[in-house]
Amino acid sequence: MTLRTAAIGVGYMGRFHAQKLAAVEGSRLIAVVDANPSRAQEVAAELNTTAASDYRALLGAVDAVCVAVPTERHHEVVGACLDAGVHVLVEKPLARSVAEADDLLARASANKLVLQVGHLERFNPAFRALAAEPGRALFIDIERLAPFKPRGTDVDVVLDLMIHDLDLVLALARAEVEAVSACGFRVLTGAIDIANARIEFADGCVASVSASRVSQAAVRKLRVFRNDEYVSADLQGHRLRYARRTDGGMAETESRFERVDALRVQTEAFLRAIREGTPPVVSGGEGRRALDLALRVGELIRARQARAPQ
Repeated sequence: MTLRTAAIGVGYMGRFHAQKLAAVEGSRLIAVVDANPSRAQEVAAELNTTAASDYRALLGAVDAVCVAVPTERHHEVVGACLDAGVHVLVEKPLARSVAEADDLLARASANKLVLQVGHLERFNPAFRALAAEPGRALFIDIERLAPFKPRGTDVDVVLDLMIHDLDLVLALARAEVEAVSACGFRVLTGAIDIANARIEFADGCVASVSASRVSQAAVRKLRVFRNDEYVSADLQGHRLRYARRTDGGMAETESRFERVDALRVQTEAFLRAIREGTPPVVSGGEGRRALDLALRVGELIRARQARAPQ
């Protein structure tokens, strides 16, 4: 079954989404939409499709869309698409608030539609292998540092970068959040640019998550400690390194995974969920859970800043 698709918002990430929709099997990209007409025309010409400046003109003519508009418009755009019977893959974060997220979940459920959230790291083969392993995580340590880029500063670093790793922590811990503490600072923008969160789970697992968008070099580290085992994940290099206790001491091993186009795999998974009627890899509910935790972290940081001496 070929699905009629469109990309709504074709800025930096949206352009990539449009390219995947144009390339994957089972998708016919009928239009790209952007509030900037020249950008829409440029991407449409590149992909041999139609350009539009108003997504509402497509409702009723498409089966599925990828939405990559600014976060403040997620609720409006995604909600309108769901109300029109259109399946949606939306870039993270799902919405600006938990209330908006809950509303979108209710609309998707009422219309029996796929609502998938673009937490791309879930499609990294190294992470997927790590998440599938048995055993309870005792401690999770994640660090994500990035050089400063003006793109993405419509939200703070928690919603821009850290939310990726909060989603990974929730997927690995598999338990309810019991307590959260956090700190963060403004450096180059008017919002939080560097942050650290400590998350305690009901089963005793603890996670430390750090994010910065004002670093000199890009760093992505993920470490998981379990009983008798330590795993270091190189998500950029698609490798897992293990240190396991043995009778003779410690044994170190490494697993390497074939590099994949994670955005293409995500797009294929979205379309497959529609065709097969199966839950998406990152459901709207999971996107809501990551958003809720990210908003809690942001609130704690701002409360801490309010108490700090001026």
